Amino acid sequence: MINGTDKPCVHPQDRGLAYGDGVFETVAIRDGRLRLIDYHLDRLELGCARLGFAAPVRDCLSAELSGLAQNLRHATGKIIVTRGVGPRGYRPPESPEPTRIIGVEATLPKSGAAVRRGVRVRSCDTRLAGNPLLAGIKTLNRLEQVLARAEWSDPAIAEGLMCNTAGDVICGTMSNVFVVRGKCLMTPELNDCGVRGVMRRFVLETARELGIDTVEAVLPLQALHQADELFLTNSQFGIWPVAEWEGQHFAAGTLTRQLMDALAERGIEECAA
Repeated sequence: MINGTDKPCVHPQDRGLAYGDGVFETVAIRDGRLRLIDYHLDRLELGCARLGFAAPVRDCLSAELSGLAQNLRHATGKIIVTRGVGPRGYRPPESPEPTRIIGVEATLPKSGAAVRRGVRVRSCDTRLAGNPLLAGIKTLNRLEQVLARAEWSDPAIAEGLMCNTAGDVICGTMSNVFVVRGKCLMTPELNDCGVRGVMRRFVLETARELGIDTVEAVLPLQALHQADELFLTNSQFGIWPVAEWEGQHFAAGTLTRQLMDALAERGIEECAA
């Protein structure tokens, strides 16, 4: 669906296509419900504001995606908003008319029991460049993630961890990273690069509700080597405990399981036993 119609194509001069001038959100659809949709729309509106154009009315975006999500048991919805059509050249149009693209795709659920056993991850060579203006939001330019994901083809490896140019851990190619040390939950601060995932936000809020100490800080690779537990978050799967990273093994310990149980109670079904 493009701008509320079933128009089959995007204008060739759309700035999202030409320059990646826009933002997107990927929403988990479960039994027709748009999970954490308000969190997604909060980030989308922030992204549009950072890029300097007005976001479409959030109720319109939610309604259009809800219409496509009806009767879908397990699916992924995508909302793309671009600055719209503009003349040749980088200079943005003074009065843009944003393009909104809405789509859904049915997906297969993953086994909760398998996820609880933990996943294998690796480190990526591709580094994330710093840009405070774009840090946290989800722009249409994902080339760093594309190049990082191209580094491996082994299906046994579920995710790759990415660092910034200083060598500090930032995120996975499609996930945020959490480290457990003792009773403290730590995650990288994302002031210069990386995406502030909606599940990252949900996990931090849930942890604070449970009285768990949370810290957002610079995390060098050494912090992962010293971790008691390690897990990843994403809007589609909730929490993935990490069982192995670069030959180091981790247990899905008490705090990780506590958070998975709490998320399951709050509607993140993938975290259920």
